[in-house]
Amino acid sequence: MKQFIKRYAFALVVILFTLIIAIVNWELGKRAIGTTLFSLKEMLLVLPPIFILLGLLDIWVPREIMVKFMGKDSGLKGILIAIFLGSATAGPLYGAFPIAAVLLRKGAALRNIFIFIGAWSTTKIPMFLFEYSGLGARFALTRLAVDLPGIVIIGFLLAALLNEKDKTTIKTQIDAVSDK
Repeated sequence: MKQFIKRYAFALVVILFTLIIAIVNWELGKRAIGTTLFSLKEMLLVLPPIFILLGLLDIWVPREIMVKFMGKDSGLKGILIAIFLGSATAGPLYGAFPIAAVLLRKGAALRNIFIFIGAWSTTKIPMFLFEYSGLGARFALTRLAVDLPGIVIIGFLLAALLNEKDKTTIKTQIDAVSDK
C-alpha cells in the first residue's frame, strides 16, 4: 500500500484537489472532472495503437539496423530518418516519448531522439497540410524552413550539452522503465 501511495502520490493529490474543488464550487469541479475524463478517453484511444507499434518495432527491427540507420555514426541519414519518423506521425506529443524510449534502447543516438521529438512536436505532415490549405503555401513553407534547421540545431545542442553522467542517467531510466 505504501508503495502504491508513493508511486501514485501526484495523481492522488490531483484527485483530492479536484474533489475539493467540486465540493467548494460544483460547476468548476464538474468542468474539471469533464476535462479529465475527456483527456483520459483520448489517451486510451491513442496509446494502445502506439504500444502495438512499439511492440512490433521492438521485435521486427534488430538493434544492428537501428544503430546503422539512427546510431551515433548515422550522420545525415539518421537525422533525416528522425525528422521523417517525427513528421509522419499523428497524435499528441506524449505519444512520442514511448517511441523515443524504444529507439534509444535500440541504439539510436540521443541527438536523433531529440530531433525525432522536435519533429513530432512541430513538423507533422497533417499539420503542414492544414497550414498549407488554410494559411497558404508561403506561411507553411516559411514555418517549415525555420523549424527544420532549428530542430536539428537544438538536437545537436542538447546532445552536446549533456555530460556522460546525464546521458547514462537517461539510458538507465529508460532501461528501468522498460524492465517493468
